[in-house]
Amino acid sequence: MDSRSVGDSNTIRRRRECCRCSFRFSTQEEVVIWDITVIKKDERREPYNRLKVIHGLEKALEKRPVNCFDLKHLVSAIEIEIQKKRKSEISSMEIGQIVAERLRSFDKVAYIRFASVYKQFDDLSHFIEELNQIKDGDL
Repeated sequence: MDSRSVGDSNTIRRRRECCRCSFRFSTQEEVVIWDITVIKKDERREPYNRLKVIHGLEKALEKRPVNCFDLKHLVSAIEIEIQKKRKSEISSMEIGQIVAERLRSFDKVAYIRFASVYKQFDDLSHFIEELNQIKDGDL
């Protein structure tokens, strides 16, 4: 009956009607990443797993004022960036960079949480340097 993009244009909402009983309902379709292999730090390879990205974001965003819709939109934006690379293999480091970039503009506190793990700060001075860059607007 009707189709339209939902917010992030990565999702399509369709209004449908059953041909037999005329019952009306809505469905949502999302773009899904297929056949992308992630190369881990130790050179192991595994299929892309959306749940791992979601889990990392949930940890960074823990106790932050973020609703499910915003999280879903953030994951979609990250996956679009991954797909734009047009690679069949992508390193976990590249995915981490994409996540960090998106988090930086989404929530500064969550970005710092994620960066502290992703960038593996080995001393307090690196952590403070990162905080100062955010504070000064350099990132």
